Amino acid sequence: MPTAKRTGPHASGRDCGPGYNRLAVIGSTVKQEEAPSIRFLNAEWRWLAMLNYEINPALVQPYLPAGTEIDFFEGKTYVSLVGFMFLGTKVMGIPVPFHRNFEEVNLRFYVRRQSEEGWRRGVVFIKEIVPRWAIAWLARTRYNENYVSLPMRHQIAGEQCRYDWRVNRRWNHLEVLRTGEPASAIPGSQQEFITEHYWGYSATPDGNTIEYHVEHEPWRIWHVQQSSAHVSVADLYGSEFVQPLSAEPTSAFLAEGSPVTVHRGRQLR
Repeated sequence: MPTAKRTGPHASGRDCGPGYNRLAVIGSTVKQEEAPSIRFLNAEWRWLAMLNYEINPALVQPYLPAGTEIDFFEGKTYVSLVGFMFLGTKVMGIPVPFHRNFEEVNLRFYVRRQSEEGWRRGVVFIKEIVPRWAIAWLARTRYNENYVSLPMRHQIAGEQCRYDWRVNRRWNHLEVLRTGEPASAIPGSQQEFITEHYWGYSATPDGNTIEYHVEHEPWRIWHVQQSSAHVSVADLYGSEFVQPLSAEPTSAFLAEGSPVTVHRGRQLR
């Protein structure tokens, strides 16, 4: 079966990465050829501060889109609080004035889906925060993602990388202090697991699933010597997340980032 050029290290076996263009219709023996992938969004994702928390899988089960399952790392379920910069953003190749450079903070967990070619490893977003309502509206409309618009700011200087957002007149923050030089993630490590999911999944109101391909090169990673977060967890994510997100993260690191391409989503039936 022909494939397009792969991005990322998982070329065969358990992990099926981006680039395939033929899929089997779920629940059917009839094959369907997918339309040529359309590049919906191009940008750079930079300075990705990631705080990772072990969580009871039952807490994310209600967010699991049909046809996907939780992707465990060493038998454990993780959510990540991620802050990063969107830079040079273009939608369908067109730069949108005043919407090219902005912050995003999201809470996400990790899933996989069995396709005809093997496992596709992806992420599901519990909530995503951006500073401009037009960006949030577009993401909700196009991908049915749970985006909200809140006042945001950032500070990246020296070893510090910090993202702030305001909820109910209170400033929240996510901050890491990096150390050393960035390096490629060690194969099989938690860093590789967290950063190398190349698909996005979201549930539609009618119970179907949207799948979209996120294309980027593997990221280099900085170790973090110190991290902190102050988050209005109950207001943003619900009271059930207060306890796990109030604990110390099991790991924290800073990814250098890269240019990315988000392809137009398609609905799985």
